Amino acid sequence: MLTSIGIIAVLLVLSAFFSGSETALTAASRPWLHQAEQTGDQRAAIVNQLRDDKERLIGAILLGNNLVNILASALATSLLIGMVGQAGVAYATIVMTLLVLIFAEIMPKTYAIRNANTMALAVAPLVRVLVAVFSPVTQTLNFIIGLLFRLAGVRNTLDEEATEEELRGAIELHDGEEDAIRHERAMLRGILDLDDVPVYDIMVHRKNVATIDASLPPDEIVEQALESPYTRIPLWEGDADNIVGVIHAKALLREIRGRGGDTGTMDISGIASDPWFIPEQTTLLDQLHAFRERREHFALVVDEYGSLMGVVTLEDILEEIVGDIDDEHDVIDGGVTSQADGSFVVEGTETIRDLNREYEWGLPDEEASTVAGLLLHESRRIPEVGQCFMFHGFRFDVLRRQRHQITRIRVTPPAPGVVAAPDGEGPCG
Repeated sequence: MLTSIGIIAVLLVLSAFFSGSETALTAASRPWLHQAEQTGDQRAAIVNQLRDDKERLIGAILLGNNLVNILASALATSLLIGMVGQAGVAYATIVMTLLVLIFAEIMPKTYAIRNANTMALAVAPLVRVLVAVFSPVTQTLNFIIGLLFRLAGVRNTLDEEATEEELRGAIELHDGEEDAIRHERAMLRGILDLDDVPVYDIMVHRKNVATIDASLPPDEIVEQALESPYTRIPLWEGDADNIVGVIHAKALLREIRGRGGDTGTMDISGIASDPWFIPEQTTLLDQLHAFRERREHFALVVDEYGSLMGVVTLEDILEEIVGDIDDEHDVIDGGVTSQADGSFVVEGTETIRDLNREYEWGLPDEEASTVAGLLLHESRRIPEVGQCFMFHGFRFDVLRRQRHQITRIRVTPPAPGVVAAPDGEGPCG
């Protein structure tokens, strides 16, 4: 009897090992293990090798687990039948169910979940040996299973891993309200969005682009260039859409120095570089690669008819990842002002992407790139000052309008736990 009890105890320990190993090896972080393998951790390399062939891994673990569980139950049943007769079957079932559930399932799996990475590294060498020993049996079982799947018309396929959605889910799991964590989440989202966002969504609109008339006297062109806060300035001739070149402040100053400060006879068109035009639907990722290949930082965006839409720079794309980059010459416009009641006074030209990134809102940016554009799209009209609208759980109050352009809006995000009013025009009280 003591021998049987001892064997049952050993079998329960083995069952706990198999259960915990299964949970640890499947729950361990793939990015963490990959990084550990890159730094030379041989045990991490073993874990990754085992996970590359999940069918053999799971088959070997389940085979070992079921063998020890069934053997332990059979020994316990035999032991109790010898002690109390046929009633021992019921007693053995109850006792072994409790023992297996507590000591061979819940406890080891709970520990494995809480310490998945470290436990996976610890059990990996032994599990690799077991997988090799059980390999003939598991391969036979996998063949039979595959045959049964085919007879049943079930396709035995594996889902692709490391998809973009999986990465986005991992980013959202990187939770926390600290500024550093929020900024990290925003940067990671920005990187994944580069291939989905066209340059049209982030460009500086032509209305806000500083340009210079190339037909002006050289002295006046130099004066306007020096007064501008920008390094690269487009030159136009005859019509503002007819961009004939881009003048760089450094090239301009080099030319002035070469002439000893004489700007009256300068040939501005001679020192201007050729303009680089790109279509408005170019994605940020493609444009980033193009900037690197051409070793340029400035491009002009045109629509399908060739009309100038705006300009985009390398800094604009980088800001989509790291947030606003301001230098000593930038003009800070203060486009968003937070209010004491939790609302925000927003300039109509503020982009939805910037607002979502900064405040972790969920406003859609598929149909409009700016908050004013979103309001026009959702309301299907040009609102008057004082009108209020509820869209996507947010309240929009029109504060200022210049002709047909909405220039200032009060945006009130939904309060946590409060059911938002239905979409549409609402009372302003």
